[in-house]
Amino acid sequence: MGESISEATIINWLKNVGERVEAEDTLLEVATDKVDSDVPSPVSGVITEIRYGKNDVVKVGEVLALIDTDESQNSKLESPKSNLEGQTTKGEERSTGSSTQIQPPATGHQRPNLKSNPDAFLSPLIISIAQKENLSLEEVQSIPGSGADGRIQKSDVFNYLKNRKYPLASRPVDQPPATAWEQLGYSNPKVSVGENDRIIEMDRMRQMIAGRMVYSKQTSPHVTSYLEIDVTNLVQWRAQNKDAFVEKYNEKLTFTPIFVDAVAKAIVDFPLINVAIDGKKIIARGDINIGMATALPSGNLIVPVVRNADKKALDVLAKEVNQLADAARNNKLKPDQVQGSTFTISNVGTFGSLMGTPIINQPEVAILALGIIKKRPEVITTDKGEEIAIRSMMFLSLSFDHRVVDGFLGGSFLRRVGDYLEKFDTNTTI
Repeated sequence: MGESISEATIINWLKNVGERVEAEDTLLEVATDKVDSDVPSPVSGVITEIRYGKNDVVKVGEVLALIDTDESQNSKLESPKSNLEGQTTKGEERSTGSSTQIQPPATGHQRPNLKSNPDAFLSPLIISIAQKENLSLEEVQSIPGSGADGRIQKSDVFNYLKNRKYPLASRPVDQPPATAWEQLGYSNPKVSVGENDRIIEMDRMRQMIAGRMVYSKQTSPHVTSYLEIDVTNLVQWRAQNKDAFVEKYNEKLTFTPIFVDAVAKAIVDFPLINVAIDGKKIIARGDINIGMATALPSGNLIVPVVRNADKKALDVLAKEVNQLADAARNNKLKPDQVQGSTFTISNVGTFGSLMGTPIINQPEVAILALGIIKKRPEVITTDKGEEIAIRSMMFLSLSFDHRVVDGFLGGSFLRRVGDYLEKFDTNTTI
C-alpha cells in the first residue's frame, strides 16, 4: 500500500468463500483516505476463510483471507456461498486460535461517563465518519486515540461504533453553531424535489471531498491575495522548446512543471509558508512536497504529490507531473502518491478561469491558484519609453490561513512566485 499507509478500509469482496481464484485475480477492493485500490490474489486456489468483512479497517500486514492451493482438497470444500454471512470477522471469536475480545460498554440503565477532550484533533476523514454515523462532537472527542500523540484514527471510531450503546445527547458534528439568522427564528429552506428533478447520490469520493472542504473552511480563516504577472517570456520559451523537449525526453512540456518549480523555489525563500498547524504547535516541514489539484473524468478531485520538488530538474518534474496526471485520469494512483503534500497548487486556468479563490488543503496553510494565460495589450516600458504591446498575462491567487500566515508573508511569497515566473530565464536549456 506504500510506506506512508498503515491501514485501509475494505470496500467490497469480489470473491466469496468456496470460490476458486486465479493468481493476480482481484480479490477485493480497499480504500485509504484518498484512493481506492484493488488487492490481487497472490496464488491460485480456493478461498477457505475470509477474516474481515465490508467496512472493516485492517492494518497493513494483517491476514485478510486463507486460500487452499492443494487441488486434492478442493472437492472436499462446501459449495460456494453468495455472501459473507456466517463468516467470522474482526472482533468475533473464531473456532481455532485465540482472539482478543473488546469489552462492551456498561450495560443497564446507567449512562457511561465519557470524558470529552475538546482539544482532540479530528481529521477530515474522522469528521466524515462521524457525520455519517450521526456521532455528536463531544462523543467523537471522547474516543481514546491509538495514533501518534493520541490522535483518533478510523479504527478507533469503528471499534467504538461496534460497542456503542449510549451516545451522548449533544450537537452532531455536521450541525454548525446557530447563525444570526437561526437565532432570529429563520432556518435553511428545505429542498423540494419536483417531478422533473432527479436525485443523484454522492459517491464515496464526493462525500469525502465535501467533508474536507467544509472542514477546511471551518478550521482556517481564509484570506486570498491576488497578483497579475506578465509571463510573455515564459510562454515564448515553452513554444520554442516544447517540440525539442518531446523529442529528447519523450515527455510533453506543459506549464505545470514550470509552475511547480517556481513554487518550490519560492518556498525555499519563504519556508514559513510550508508549515502545518497541530493544535497550538506550528510544524515546519523539512520537505517541499507540492500537491497538484487534478480534476478526474468523474468530476471529482484528487491531489497527487510531487515529492521533494525543490531538488528536481525541470525534465524530471515534467516526467513526474505527466505520470501523476495520467495515473489520476486512469484511476491508477497509488495511495502513497496522494499523501504527504506540504503545499498545493490548483491550475484553474485549465478550465478558462481568470482566477480562483481555492480552499486550503488541510493541514497545509496555503494554496495557490493559477489562472488562464491570456494575451492582451499592455503598457510596457522600453528603451524608447512607454509602448503598447501584446503580452501574455495571468493572475495568481493565494489563499492562506491567517492564523499563522500574515499579509506580509502571504504577499511576499506570492510576489516571489510571480517574480520567478516573470523573470524566467529564456536561456534555459533542456
